[in-house]
Amino acid sequence: MTNYKGSEATKKMVAEQIASRFGADEVQNYNPNTNCMTFKGWLEAGYRVKRGEKALKSITYVEALDEAGNVTKKYPKTVNLFYVLQVEKMSV
Repeated sequence: MTNYKGSEATKKMVAEQIASRFGADEVQNYNPNTNCMTFKGWLEAGYRVKRGEKALKSITYVEALDEAGNVTKKYPKTVNLFYVLQVEKMSV
């Protein structure tokens, strides 16, 4: 499973990149909850990113909190993702 939080904007952004790189038909196989993860996420799942693969870019917003736990500001953070076609199962 991934850290995907349900943002339709993020899903659309990544889907457009998948269509550009792998073809429009491949977007039907895209599921942000199961087959598009960070480098670390794939490693934890027993996969490695294939040599030479370039990350898909996504944006998430991080909240900065004060001592009381109140949100003081939000700022964008780029997230590098890899689609299932960009990884391979690690041999043990």
